[in-house]
Parts: sequence; structure tokens; C-alpha cells
Amino acid sequence: MASTLGSHRSALQQALTSLKAAASMPAMAAAAAKLSVVLVTVLAMVAAVARAAPAEGIQPLSKIAIHKATVDLHVSAFVRATPALLGDQEEDTSWVTVKYGWDNPSADDWIAVFSPADFVSGSCPNPARYPGEPLLCTAPIKYQYANYSENYMNRGKGAIRFQLINQRSDFSFVLFTGGLENPRLVAVSKQVAFKNPKAPVFPRLAQGKSHDEMTVTWTSGYDIGEAYPFVEWGMVGKNPTPTPRRTPAGTLTFSRGSMCGEPARTVGWRDPGFIHTAFMRDLWPNKDYIYKVGHELLDGTVVWGKPYSFRAPPTPGQNSLQRIIVFGDMGKAERDGSNEFANYQPGSLNTTDTLIRDLENYDIVFHIGDMPYANGYLSQWDQFTAQVAPISSRKPYMIASGNHERDWPNTGGFFDVKDSGGECGVPAETMYYYPAENRANFWYKVDYGMFRFCVADSEHDWREGTPQYRFIEECLSTVDRKHQPWLVFVAHRVLGYSSNSWYADQGSFEEPEGRESLQKLWQRYRVDVTFFGHVHNYERTCRLYQSQCVSGERNRFSGPVNGTIFVVAGGGGSHLSDYTTAIPKWSVFRDRDYGFVKLTAFNQSSLLFEYKKSRDGKVYDSFTVDRDYRDVLSCVHDSCFPTTLAT
Repeated sequence: MASTLGSHRSALQQALTSLKAAASMPAMAAAAAKLSVVLVTVLAMVAAVARAAPAEGIQPLSKIAIHKATVDLHVSAFVRATPALLGDQEEDTSWVTVKYGWDNPSADDWIAVFSPADFVSGSCPNPARYPGEPLLCTAPIKYQYANYSENYMNRGKGAIRFQLINQRSDFSFVLFTGGLENPRLVAVSKQVAFKNPKAPVFPRLAQGKSHDEMTVTWTSGYDIGEAYPFVEWGMVGKNPTPTPRRTPAGTLTFSRGSMCGEPARTVGWRDPGFIHTAFMRDLWPNKDYIYKVGHELLDGTVVWGKPYSFRAPPTPGQNSLQRIIVFGDMGKAERDGSNEFANYQPGSLNTTDTLIRDLENYDIVFHIGDMPYANGYLSQWDQFTAQVAPISSRKPYMIASGNHERDWPNTGGFFDVKDSGGECGVPAETMYYYPAENRANFWYKVDYGMFRFCVADSEHDWREGTPQYRFIEECLSTVDRKHQPWLVFVAHRVLGYSSNSWYADQGSFEEPEGRESLQKLWQRYRVDVTFFGHVHNYERTCRLYQSQCVSGERNRFSGPVNGTIFVVAGGGGSHLSDYTTAIPKWSVFRDRDYGFVKLTAFNQSSLLFEYKKSRDGKVYDSFTVDRDYRDVLSCVHDSCFPTTLAT
């Protein structure tokens, strides 16, 4: 879109130059008149492109003034979608070709996808003015501009393709004119639908509260009263499970009343269906398992999901190769190009696809907040679960709470802002499992072999004296570093260090009061690495304590753990953030690009850290840690316990 806008601006500049020259010569009056027509045309094109290119960081669906939409069905307008039946081979994703046209094409005409097809989702903000008028009760789930089809402006006809996922309801396609700001509906297609809209889809694995437990969460259209959800699973390999086990699943959902504000309670609302979670327990460490989810109907027949496999986690302290992926702020994107002109999360698919290609070379994923950036448009959560399903169906996909999941005024969070679009944490807390004691408090620990991860919730108060502070200290202090030497702290907002421009403007290089309470815990318990998102770039510090580098080493660390390395890994896919021009002394490596981090523990003495770019999967920053247990025990500044002179 930027290149298109640039070409229009270039044409505009040429027209202006020619027009000025023509106006200075009377003999060229006729040419000037023609050029003025060109100028008006180019101005209209520039205006249309500008309207189609919202600023970075704006949820694309929020640009649609759906509350202002009117219905004016036009006799010449049409929209036709094929095929009408989707998923006849039990696919959960399908491509649809949409043909459309009318007699008055304009540059800001657009095609919207609505689901459910009748546009009705609970109470409707725009009541019908006449019998049979389509009701505009909800925002579309995606859209594309009509002139994406070649020659639409000349011929008044076009064709584009949409990729749809099974979202428990039917779909219709609508031709709007008037742009996003003053939408006027001129034609509606007949509905299209998946063969079984209720089918179970997009499983999400997560490690349970113990190392020998794996959970699987999925979405369907089946309430517990019409079908019983379960997972069938068993070991594969030399000693397969003789008979696959069936484990029942619990079922949750939420309503419009669970949302805290607009747009989640209004035009952004879409029924989430039913979310099921089952627990596969007593797993053998490092064994491979196969599973598939299902729903037993009242007549005894079973509706099955697809089969998948996973590897059980290692036992805490197990000395084996263990590989971890960490990133934040990925968002979602559309493979059919829908909404992409918004430049909202341009790196999202690169990160996703690189991780899918490398699936056999890591074991567990930590997505540390800001997941789909739905911002109150609930349909986007389904889109996100579909995008990451090739990963989450095979690897434990552990999440943290970000501002775009949780924050809403007067709802008990630490930040009184509207970043969640009224979701106030409900979709994230329901659609994904994480092993917290209280799902409303998004903090928990994960023991994965030689690692312990302490996952904090930066959207709730973490300061000394709070319940979260007590959890953090307990998590850091109770790990057995003989067997789990690699201690990692994770949160969404930067509670450590970042030279991001807005932090630098505040003079703090952190969230307000971010590290003041926590740095003594990180130092006392000798945390190796902390990870943060929120800032959409990559940055790594030296080993650091109280804003001072405690080691001159930058890439090969050994000896006592005399400080913590702070990492911002927020370049998962959303629009990028700028740094301050002055580089702090503690900043070792900065990259304003999309990427993720991989940690590899070879044994209890050797760790490899790698930062990889999403576009090619190559390593652009790295360091190693080589040490013994005595180095973890070694007394360093502010970590020494009292000693006695007694013999």
C-alpha cells in the first residue's frame, strides 16, 4: 500500500508541475484544462488510498463506522460466493471466490465478510427500518477493498478470494460503498457454510501443573447438553499404549455480559462457542503420544477432530537436550491479504511460518503477551487460534497476559487503560489453559527439565507486599539449582530494562516502578535471564544489576551469576517500536526487526541463547553460558546469606 500511495503522490507532483507550467503560457490553456482533470483524478486516488491506509497500531476492524452503516440495495449490484459448501472433506479452512460488481464503482468500495450470515448477534444497534432489511449488528470478521481486483474501476466488476476458517456459523459477503467511514450496503451474497460448523477445531497444548501432565484445549459449537467432549490418546513407539485412553473434558464459555466495555460488548461481540480442556496425566517423560479430540453425540456417534502428536515433557532436573522458544506481541494476520493495508501486524505470518518450518527443532513455546490484538473484536481470537494451530497442536504453547488481553479501567488491573477493547482478560483466560492457581491471576511456574520459568503478570501489581510479589519470590526461591540450573523470569511489560524511545522520554528505561521491587529478588536468587515483550523490537543487555554492567563479557559468560541478562523479545509481529538515539552502556545488541529467541540447554552446565529473525530463521545475536553448580552458590553482591564464625 505504501508503494501505491507513493506512485499516486508522484503522479500528483507531476500533474502539479505541468499545470503550473501550462498556466504560465496562454497558448497552453487547453492543455492546462486537461491537466486539471488529471489532477482532480489523482487527488481522488490519493484520498482513497489514504483512507485505506490507517495508522500503525490501529485495529483494522475499529476503522469501520458500522454504527453509521446504512442499507441501500442497488438493482445493478451483486455479490456471489463459491463454493457454497465448505469443508466437505472435513477441512477446517477453505478458500472462497467472491465475484461482485455494480454500475457505480468507486475507489473506496469494499467487500466485507460477516458471520453469522444474517449479521445478527444479540441486541442490534441498528434496528430494521423496513421488513427484511439486513441488520448491521456486528462488525465484519474481515474485509478487502473491491479495487484489489484488477480493472474494477473500469469494468465495475471484480473477483477476490477469501480464506475462511470454521467459526461455528455461516458466512455472507457484502459490497459496501462510501468507504469505512460512511458505509452504505448495496449488495449481499447468499450464505456459505462449513459442512459441520460445530466441529472441534484448533487444539492448544499446554503443560499442566506437574511435569507429567499435558492439557489440550479446543473450540467447538457443541454445548455439554448435546455432546460429551473428550480426548482419546495413547503412547506411540516401541511400547505403545495397548488401548487408547479417553479422558473427559471440561467445558467453558462466556457471554456478552462477561465483557467489560466497548467494542467487546457491542459491535465487536461474537459468540465464542464452547471451549473444552482435557488433562492427559501420568505421561512418561520424553515419550511420544498421539491424540485426537472428539464429541460423543446423544445417539452414541462421535464427531472427531484431526489426529496430532506431542512429546511428553522431561522430568524436572532431567539432563537432556531441551529447546525453548520465547517471543511476544505477535498478533495475527490474514493469508488472503484482508486488512493488511492497515500495517497492523506485518511480521506475524513470518514468525508463525518460520516456527512451523522449524517445528522439529524446539520443544515448548512461551508467547509472552499480546496475542491476537483483538482489542474487543472477538472474531479475531478464532483467527489467531487457527494461525498458530500448526504449532500449538504439537508443542506446549504457554502464554502470558499482556495489556491487549487484560487492561480496562476499574477492573482490578494495575493499569487503568482501555487497551483490551473491553475484553478485560476473559477471552485469553478462557481460550487458553495455563497452570495458575487462580485463572484470574495470570502468574504461574513451569518446570521443564533443567529450566524453571517464573511467569509473572505485568497487568497486576507486582510490588512488594502484593500476592504476586509473594508468588515471584516463592517461585524463584524454591527451585533446586543443582538439577534445574537455568532460572528464567518472564513478564509482558518491561519490568527490567529497555532503551525504547517512550521509556527513554520518561527517563526510566522501564515501566513505572518496574524493577524497583523485583531487582533484589532477581539478584538474590541469581536469575539467569529475564524476558519481556510490549516493546516491539529486540534488545539484550549485559549482565546487569542496579543499572550497572557487572561483567565486561558480552557473548561468553562463565563463573558466578553476579547479575541478570535482560531481554526484550517483543518483535513477534506487531508494528515495530523505535529506540532512543543514545545507546545506554548496558545495551549490548538492538534490532528493530521481527524475530524470536531460542534457548538451548545442552546439559546442566552449558546454555546457548540465540536471537533469530523471522524472515529467514537465521541467528543474528547469541551468547553462551558455561558454569558449574558452585558458580550458582557463589556469593555475589546483595545475594549473600548471613554466615557465622562458629566452627
